[in-house]
Amino acid sequence: MTMEEGSVGSEEYTQDGTVNIKGKPALRSKSGGWKACSFVVVYEVFERMAYYGISSNLILYLTTKLHQGTVKSSNNVTNWVGTSWITPILGAYIADAHLGRYWTFVIASTIYLSGMCLLTLAVSLPSLKPPQCFDKDITKCGKASTLQLAVFYGALYTLAVGTGGTKPNISTIGADQFDDFHPKEKLHKLSFFNWWMFSIFFGTLFANTVLVYIQDNVGWSLGYALPTLGLLVSIIIFLSGTPFYRHKVPAGSTFTRMARVIVASFRKWNVPIPKDTKEFYELDVEEYAKKGTYRIDSTPNLRFLDKACVKTSSTNNPWKLCTVTQVEETKQMLKMVPILMATFVPSTMMAQVNTLFVKQGTTLDRHVGSFKIPPASLGAFVTISLLTCIVLYDRVFVRIIRRFTKNPRGIRLLQRMGIGIVLHILVMTVASITENYRLKVARNHGVVESGAQVPLSIFILLPQFILMGTADAFLEVAKIEFFYDQAPENMKSLGTAYSSVTLGVGNFISSFLLSTVARVTQEHGHRGWILNNLNESHLDYYYAFFALLNFLNFIFFLFVSRFYVYRAEVSDSIQVLAKELEEKKVTVSNNYVNPKD
Repeated sequence: MTMEEGSVGSEEYTQDGTVNIKGKPALRSKSGGWKACSFVVVYEVFERMAYYGISSNLILYLTTKLHQGTVKSSNNVTNWVGTSWITPILGAYIADAHLGRYWTFVIASTIYLSGMCLLTLAVSLPSLKPPQCFDKDITKCGKASTLQLAVFYGALYTLAVGTGGTKPNISTIGADQFDDFHPKEKLHKLSFFNWWMFSIFFGTLFANTVLVYIQDNVGWSLGYALPTLGLLVSIIIFLSGTPFYRHKVPAGSTFTRMARVIVASFRKWNVPIPKDTKEFYELDVEEYAKKGTYRIDSTPNLRFLDKACVKTSSTNNPWKLCTVTQVEETKQMLKMVPILMATFVPSTMMAQVNTLFVKQGTTLDRHVGSFKIPPASLGAFVTISLLTCIVLYDRVFVRIIRRFTKNPRGIRLLQRMGIGIVLHILVMTVASITENYRLKVARNHGVVESGAQVPLSIFILLPQFILMGTADAFLEVAKIEFFYDQAPENMKSLGTAYSSVTLGVGNFISSFLLSTVARVTQEHGHRGWILNNLNESHLDYYYAFFALLNFLNFIFFLFVSRFYVYRAEVSDSIQVLAKELEEKKVTVSNNYVNPKD
């Protein structure tokens, strides 16, 4: 092999520092791209089937089998889902600091599978479940023993730990298969997150239809065994794609690097910042090239942190002196925190889909002829709406709007997120109006106190499910892409974990709000907004409160997004791609021959 052939800088190799499983520079022709992504995407289809096969119908298992009330069962669902979305912070840390994304994922998926196996046993063995009870007043039913609860929740939270290592790394592994320094691959990467969401929600759709039906009508044992088997198959599929993957080398602890910058800045709080950025401490470009990483130039925002890279003495103590690149990485992650906070409330709205929305469905007529629809199956319409909107957005909207904005994405990521937040206001407004109508019909037919079925089709809930899917197509896809795209190269896993954290915090906020509102509204002898009997409750007031909360959050989002400055490298790359698209259009125009000429 000649020097030219073996050079990492050759076009034959990727330019973003990725390596193969053996640690050697990745060959462009034999690794990455859509070929490698196909294994990752197929894994995610099965994994989503497993996860949503559990979470979509969990509230009904807690109420019908473990005999828990509306507030307790809803909070147990959101607390578990919240934990499942918070643990990715730990998974991102381990991946970035120690094991790398691939090995962190492999180990975590093993833990995930063991949790699924234990959960299947918990719902299958009679000794691990309380006696059956058919009384509508669940307060009269026998409660699960301490051992039964320990096994069930132990399995659930083992599963949550496993997802902590898989969630932040699997989408990042997929995105790593495209070289940011190759124009064609960079362009493909812009569509990756759209098609990533499109592909994984096929698994969700299967869970919300087939698995939920099996759980309600055949049995929970088979309903949980199938997603467990699906997860096993998905892990095998992922491992079979190992020879084709590109890997980013771990660059050290993200949190440690950020902590060093913050500590060094405060230690030198009284040190003046030089006007010339060339006086800041920084390593040579060659030092970064050796590690397969990149140097970042100084930016004028969050200037206080620049004190960390001001040279005051000959000391090289990393807790007193940091490089410009370290400072800029920290700035970028901190700059995204206000945007992160603005996504907490919409994530709280999403938590209602698998809790109160499903409970509403249990009070309505679910028959279509002789077929009885499982209430959790309406979640499939969230998925269908999401898939439809993603395709229309990527194939129609982007192509049209790109002509005017000259942006390959059509509109900026924050603009797309803003549209999603507005749609969340509409979701909860519609949900409140629908629930008000359901309660009116319940009163007119005298089924309030008995809690009997309201003579309305379950399909009156469709608008709120469909609108939720539409909102997700804007907000959730843009959110994942935004936090990955805007994170520094060495902190991509943490960036992806940001999008997971917002869902986790949203679920915990849901638990807090539900408990607080249920308690406060029952004070002074009032009936309360959220009771075990939904026909006596006032979920319409609760949803109206959510609509107001979303509106206030939208105002906050407009404020923080106005001051957000996009990462320079990303902005530059987008401009380059926009120029390339314009050149292609000019070339096509020049090559076109008018038949009349």
